[in-house]
Order: sequence, then structure tokens, then C-alpha cells
Amino acid sequence: MPINSFIYPAPSTPPAYSVANSCRSNAGDSAYLHKSQGSGNRRTFTISFWVKRSRLNDRQAIFSATVDGSNECFIWFDTDDELFVKENTSNSTNFELRTNRVFRDPSAWYHICVAYDTTDGTAGDRVRIYVNGTEETSFANETQPDQDFQTKFNDGSNTLNIGRMNYDSEYFGGYLAEVCLIDGSALTPTSFGEFDEDSPTIWKPIDVSGLTFGTNGFYLDFEASDNLGNDANGGTDLTEVNLAATDQATDTPTNNFCTMNPLDNFYAGATFSEGNLKIVTASSTRTWVRSTFGVNTGKWYWEQRLTVASTDSAEDDVVGIVDRATTTALLSLDSSSSCPGLVLRENGRIFTYLSGSSGETTGWNTFGDDDIVMVALDLDNNKIYFGTNGTWGNSSDPAGDSNGFAITHASSGGHDDFWYCAVSILNNNSSNTWEVNFGCPTFTISSSNADDDGYGNFEYAVPSGFYALCSKNLAEYG
Repeated sequence: MPINSFIYPAPSTPPAYSVANSCRSNAGDSAYLHKSQGSGNRRTFTISFWVKRSRLNDRQAIFSATVDGSNECFIWFDTDDELFVKENTSNSTNFELRTNRVFRDPSAWYHICVAYDTTDGTAGDRVRIYVNGTEETSFANETQPDQDFQTKFNDGSNTLNIGRMNYDSEYFGGYLAEVCLIDGSALTPTSFGEFDEDSPTIWKPIDVSGLTFGTNGFYLDFEASDNLGNDANGGTDLTEVNLAATDQATDTPTNNFCTMNPLDNFYAGATFSEGNLKIVTASSTRTWVRSTFGVNTGKWYWEQRLTVASTDSAEDDVVGIVDRATTTALLSLDSSSSCPGLVLRENGRIFTYLSGSSGETTGWNTFGDDDIVMVALDLDNNKIYFGTNGTWGNSSDPAGDSNGFAITHASSGGHDDFWYCAVSILNNNSSNTWEVNFGCPTFTISSSNADDDGYGNFEYAVPSGFYALCSKNLAEYG
């Protein structure tokens, strides 16, 4: 090597910013956060948050500093799923912006940034809404505030609520992450996120801990399960109401987890709650709902807890997979060859109509109230495994590719070559309740287990080589 010649190491790429936790709010629990506002800047401030919706077609407040029905100040999703930002005083509108865009994807994380600067001389720039890094410019209603108007946000005489209206219900149902109030600055979304350099249409979060939050600002990262209202910026914490440690989730904008799909519920008429992970089937139907994620390669693991069993028959409660949407309320997973699905019944029998022909096998585990059914779906070898409460049925071993149940798509019947988790009941004289754990459980886990990559929180050990259904795993194995 010549004198004075050096070999420099290649510059390392800093790891991408990762959001560890979100807060899962269940509207049926009347869950929300609140705090008394300090006296901050009522003209110039920014509200930023990431949201994954669960409830659709229902009015739900995200932020509010409302006094009563005539004196309102809020950011919410309206009944038609538009984003609505408004303030009124004595029933007279001070400003309102209602998007033409609707927000109806329950599998997606959205970043919402609302920047307020009523001191701006340009009326159209006083309240600005950004979604996933891009400013919204198409509105069903747009009335901007008067110059120097003072909002009810940052008003020391009002209470700030996150997840409900102050004087009413309008509770939010879904997931929130990286919730920020910046007091004193009207920021653009680049203070909170950036476009991915490899996938330039994907907006992703960045570290916000270095921002100046101002007198009344705060930052909720939801990393303390025993204090979900903790202000990570060091200010006064928000008070949690009807939120528990199990409402801390690892479903985040940087690792999106599978849930059940409320858009798949037209015929089933089931009731969704707990971030679309708790499903109460309808007694008037016998059909299924599917998961938001479908897979056709890889090895996947999830758990289903039967919280309330059917009162009609031991064969009615089922765990299953399906490769198509239902088309009628009475089309069950085991009803005909036009319904290509597979179920494990409560009595320990697998019933299938795969490949256009029926079949039934015994020797698998039975289950009942409060039992947890383990599901291992191996699409590299086209097999499925079921277990109950830590024991795999039929002397099977998913990690060892032993004694699994062979699966294959039907040759007809509208299948789409992907397999989905299915929640169902097989008799329309009763109903049941399932809680599905794709890695973010709605119930208390006594023995926390993750997959080989460290993702997910499961009651029982994940078989080696099987993974939680989340976006990071899908990017690598799906």
C-alpha cells in the first residue's frame, strides 16, 4: 500500500426511525385522555398525530376543546368518514374545513397534521391540513377564520380531550401514535415525517423529540403502559379514562399489524371492537369476516381466544381460514364447494371444502370458553396446524413440518389465491365472541412470547420459523 494512502470504511446508514407503541382506544369503553389546558398561544400552533381507524361511518373526535354544543372546537372524523376541523361560538361558525377525501381504510396508518396560524395575512393559509405529507386542497366546506382569531385550543379556561368531545360522547375507536401539540409554531409535516427515499410515495414518521413544543405543548409516545398519558416532553401528563395497560399496542406506523376487516362485514353483520380484534358474531347470520391481510407465501402464526362460546352446538364455534369474500348472510365456511374454506370445530374436527370436495378429520384439539386456539399457517408447504392452550393437535409439530393438515385452493368459487384468517359461527341460532391476537393482544398475556424476529406478543411459544402478521415480517417473508 502506498505511503499516506488510507482505506476509509463505507459510511453507515443510520437505522430508520421506529415507533414502538400506539394507544388502542375502544369507543365502547368510553376511553379517552384529557388535561386542563395552560394558557398558550391560541393563534399559532400545530396538532400532529398518526391514526389507524377501526370504527367507520360514525362521528369520532380526535382532539377537542369544546365547551358545549354551541361552542365547539374540534378535529374529528364525521359520519361520512371525512376529516372535519371546526370551531364555532354561540352556534356561529368561526371556521370549518371538511375534506372531500374520505378515510375508510382500516388497515392503513394516516398521518394528520393541522397547522393553525390565524395571524397570517393570507386567509387560505390560516388553517392548513396535511395528510401523509401532502396538503389537502379539496374541501366540501372551507371557511377560514378571521385574522388574529383566538381558538379554544390553548385556552386555559377549557379542557383538552383526546378521543372524545368534551361535553358529549363521539368517542374515537382505533389506534393513535406520535400525538403532538406544538404551542407557538405553525409547522409543516416535514417536522413530523418524511417520504421514504426508496419508496417515494410512502410517508413515514421521523423522531420528533427534538422539536420545541412550547408552553402548552406535549408529546405522547405511549411507551409507558402504566401511564399512557405520559408527556414524553416532560410536561404535565394527560389523564387516562377507561384505558388499561392492554391498550398499549405495538401496531404502529412503522410496523402495521393485521386486524379483522370491518369492510368485510356487509353480510355477516358482526360487531367489531377493540381495534377490530374483538368480534361478536350476529345470531341472524352464519357467514364469516376476514382479516385485513391476506397471504400466499411464508409461515404465519396467530392466536384466537373464544371469549364467549355459542350456546347452540359444540360444532358452531370454529377457527378457520378462507380464500374469498362471502356473498350471502347464510353462506357458511363449510356449506358447499362454492365456499372454499377450512375450519377447526369446537369438537376437535377439521372440516373443509377445499379443492371443491368436502372432508372431515378427527384427532385435533377441542376447545371452549376462554380457551386460546393457536394457528400456524405454513404456505411454503401448504399446511395448517391447530393447537389449544399450548399443545398442538394431532401430535403435530409446525416447526418440524410434521402432521399438518394439507390445504390447497379450490379450482373454482371466486378464490383469490390468498389465505385470510376467518371469524365465523356455523349456526344462525346463536352468536359467539372471538378475540384475535395477531401480535397485539386485547387481553392480558401471562407468558409473553414473540416470533424469531422479536415481533408480536403471544400467550404461547411461536413455532420456530413462523412469524406474526405485521408489515415488517411481510416485507421479509410474505
